Amino acid sequence: MHEHDRRRFLKLAAGAAATAGSAGWLSEAIAQGKYTPTDKDVFIVVDVQKCFIPGGSLAVDKGDEIVPLINSLAKKFANVVMTQDWHTADHVSFASQHDGKKPFETIQVAYGTQVLWPDHCVQGTEGAEFAPGLDIPHATLVIRKGYHRDVDSYSTFLEADKKTPTGLTGYLRQRGIKRCFLAGLATDFCVGWSAIDARAAGFKAAVIEDACRGINLGGTGLEAAWKEMVAKGVRRIQSTALA
Repeated sequence: MHEHDRRRFLKLAAGAAATAGSAGWLSEAIAQGKYTPTDKDVFIVVDVQKCFIPGGSLAVDKGDEIVPLINSLAKKFANVVMTQDWHTADHVSFASQHDGKKPFETIQVAYGTQVLWPDHCVQGTEGAEFAPGLDIPHATLVIRKGYHRDVDSYSTFLEADKKTPTGLTGYLRQRGIKRCFLAGLATDFCVGWSAIDARAAGFKAAVIEDACRGINLGGTGLEAAWKEMVAKGVRRIQSTALA
């Protein structure tokens, strides 16, 4: 394809994508080749904590590997929010609080099915601290979630009852944020739920796949999470897509 024809094709394709209601995502990617973060974008770093990396009580396989990449990605954004699981010692999601139950079994609670976990990210403990090497000094907000004893909170927007807000939606709206890029741990729980709730709150959302790691319960949880995210309008991208 001659360079003139190529430029004409790209221009027409970008225009067609915008007309088709792509909300600017596809047309931007075609026109520029990459997403360029602006002051209307936020990078949400989800639960990169000691309990979730190798050696932690609820370790995500190779969870520590994403730390250098997240540090690098954060430098591309003026707006960065970080999140922490922040549980009480007797939290309802801990298997230790239910006689005869083991981690990764489920129970029924007022808001539906609850997966039971090993004790993790207890308020004020070392395991709840950010992972070693995570270095994002310009982050403007840390959202702590899961601190209500009787309600879990995978999402950084809404607790698991889907009624109790964390306050992040209002913060982002007041800051004029339009688009959320998410990374962290774990893809199929806190990252995925956060991305879906970002879309439900009216934000565009993209999960940076190589800057996440998943738990993959039952060997199918990760695939199912991606299917749900994509169905809800969440973009699945790689870090190389960011300029």
